[in-house]
Amino acid sequence: MVHGEQRSRFDLAFTTPACCADDLRAGRADVGIIPSIEYQRIDALRVLPGLSIASKHRVRSVLLLSRVPLEEIRSVAVDTSSRTSATLVSVLLRKFYGLDPVMRPSTPDPKAMLGWAEAALLIGDPALLYEDSLRRDPDRSLVVFDLAVEWRKFTGLPFVFALWAARPDCAELKGADLRCDFLSSRDQGLAQLDRIAAEWGPRLGLAPEAVRIYLADNIDYTLDEENLAGLRLFYSLAHEVGAIEAVRDLDFI
Repeated sequence: MVHGEQRSRFDLAFTTPACCADDLRAGRADVGIIPSIEYQRIDALRVLPGLSIASKHRVRSVLLLSRVPLEEIRSVAVDTSSRTSATLVSVLLRKFYGLDPVMRPSTPDPKAMLGWAEAALLIGDPALLYEDSLRRDPDRSLVVFDLAVEWRKFTGLPFVFALWAARPDCAELKGADLRCDFLSSRDQGLAQLDRIAAEWGPRLGLAPEAVRIYLADNIDYTLDEENLAGLRLFYSLAHEVGAIEAVRDLDFI
């Protein structure tokens, strides 16, 4: 969208997926990448088919840090930028471990979070940086759980963290151009992973090769049948734990 052939077609705004969802809800944006759980909380959104931010196995950027074994967790500090991942923690602990933890929002500072909670949810760059730090200096006082791995262990399915969604009144929905632009942009980006990693590694304080591996191996950008099955199961379980009021099936553009 920034460097490819789509760069002149959209008025771009850069923010977090949670803020994208808020902007779609308020009508400040036509299309946005949103936490997957937010599709169930915003009326009438439509999903761009074939696209997601998912993980087939290990994601590395969504971590639960714990001072105790997972089955003993009673309180969780939740990264304030998290929505889907916070619901995923709730589903995993309640449905698969039979727990009822207290969950409270917190800034993404592991030391501060674990100062009052037994476990802490980190997502995004803070999680990647924390995982990278463990490679150099392992902290054996903590147990680290990759939540995509935990989800796969219990369900046998991938986990979809985010979706591209659009408001129903978006003019571009009248044709196939919107879907084609986004699929093409994804494919162009995947062809430039070395360049992207070289640019963003230094910005994040990570080795470019670590960023390239993350983008190439840990993240899946499709919304194939396996990903859809995982997403639909997540919605069903999220409803069972009270995270959403009802389950609405995916309405594709």
